[in-house]
Amino acid sequence: MSRPAGRTILASTIAKPFQEEVISAVKKLNFKPTLVGLLANEDPAAKMYANWTSKTCESLGFNYKLIEVNKNELETSLIKANRDDDVNGIMVYFPVFGDKQDQYLQQLISPEKDVEGLNFLYYHNLYHNVRFLDPPRNQQKSILPCTPLAMVKILEYLGVYNKILPYGNRLYGKKILVVNRSEIVGRPLAALLANDGATVYSVDINNIQQFTRGDDLSEHRHLVVDLNGDDYTVEKLAPQCDVIITGVPSENYKFPTNLVRHGTIVINFSSSKNFDDEIKQKAGLYVPSIGKVTIAILLRNLIRLIDNKKIRANEANEETSR
Repeated sequence: MSRPAGRTILASTIAKPFQEEVISAVKKLNFKPTLVGLLANEDPAAKMYANWTSKTCESLGFNYKLIEVNKNELETSLIKANRDDDVNGIMVYFPVFGDKQDQYLQQLISPEKDVEGLNFLYYHNLYHNVRFLDPPRNQQKSILPCTPLAMVKILEYLGVYNKILPYGNRLYGKKILVVNRSEIVGRPLAALLANDGATVYSVDINNIQQFTRGDDLSEHRHLVVDLNGDDYTVEKLAPQCDVIITGVPSENYKFPTNLVRHGTIVINFSSSKNFDDEIKQKAGLYVPSIGKVTIAILLRNLIRLIDNKKIRANEANEETSR
């Protein structure tokens, strides 16, 4: 007896409510927000992402300006965008140098304009599960990296988050495999999911790590341990997982379909196709790409940056008038 095929869920469907949210927010502003994208590599995927971002920005009421520069001129262009009052948000298409120079460039983006949430301030808050920039007032929301946050929103849409459980614990009991541990997506994603109660198996080319939330919730920290031994391989762990997420930037990489348990939720966030078509016969729900959700969340982050700036200005005015 053949099993019914799972459903393929398109990113455009998941992105729609977030697109509507930012359209509504832009209409309430007295200006048109401007996002600058800095491109200093030859990656076709980055160029494609830039084109998607441009089209989405224009359709949702934002200005988008793509600046293509030589990588050795990127620092200067980035500083110029930081200082430009007409620029509300900045993003850089990484990798550029592929080393610590990229980390330096990430930190060079002004926190007030960092739509991707890559600044250390935002990463610190993410890893320590801090949701606001101004405790105890809690008026300014911290910015989360847009691709990991997009993944969380996708999992909420797919029903992986259990709404019956208390907020912050809605992934309790879930096992999730993430094949990617980049500092921009894979590692912060694993931390976010662990902070919400999941057991996350984080896979990269070197090893497998397990991310879980600490027993002392007051510490707001996830725990990371290296997994060693024959019981801790992708072949052993994948069939146990409720969700499998891949982000391997290689056309040659395919996640083995035979390791996917029937009914598993499968998501690919790489620009490359990490699964063969047979995955549709195994997965309960399959999301082949998430780009449109990521861009919608990126613009949502931009709106939050504008809101935070407005809150700071109001607070400054209050202080002056006292």
